[in-house]
Amino acid sequence: MTCPLCGQRRAKRSCPALHQTICPVCCGTKRLKEIDCPDSCPHLASAREHPAAVVKRQQEEDVAVLFPGIRHLTERQYQLFFLFHTAIARHTPEGFSRLRDDDVAQSAGAVAATLETSTRGVIYEHKAQSATAQRLASELTTLLAEIRKQGATVRDGEAAIVLRAIEEGARDTQRATSGGETAYLALVGRLLQVRKAARPTEAAALSGSSLILP
Repeated sequence: MTCPLCGQRRAKRSCPALHQTICPVCCGTKRLKEIDCPDSCPHLASAREHPAAVVKRQQEEDVAVLFPGIRHLTERQYQLFFLFHTAIARHTPEGFSRLRDDDVAQSAGAVAATLETSTRGVIYEHKAQSATAQRLASELTTLLAEIRKQGATVRDGEAAIVLRAIEEGARDTQRATSGGETAYLALVGRLLQVRKAARPTEAAALSGSSLILP
């Protein structure tokens, strides 16, 4: 039987997400990208436990680039860092706009500046330069409000530290790599996939995180 995805190779692997049998190549290359694999998939579990050498090398390179900018974060801040990135990952710009690393840096910087101003007792909303970045900034602000609404105590200064790390990471990645205008977004996207096994959904992350305090 021919693989229904590529129409070329022999279908050998049962895919629980598609309820079809597909070829190993499509299973490996489309996993978690074009195929929404459930955590129960044995092929996904095996790939996570024994990643291919090229995947492992990419993960090591990603961590090496990202680590200097987040090594000062506490465990709570580290969790918040990835929660902010769930909002960034799902953000869809309006029209034909494309989300770039510069937009991420602008939005994180604007929200951080607003929170830093608040810690000094002044209420003032700093704006990002581009419309795309400003819309993302609004989503980051909304996410922070949702986290607090669910019972987490996140101080403005604490959130600002995390957002500054995101801002610096987006700018530094551009200088450290040759991945173009979305190098940082691609890097963090890969790391989010690695974390997916432990935190399959944002809701689970919120309920299971130590950010949710009694």
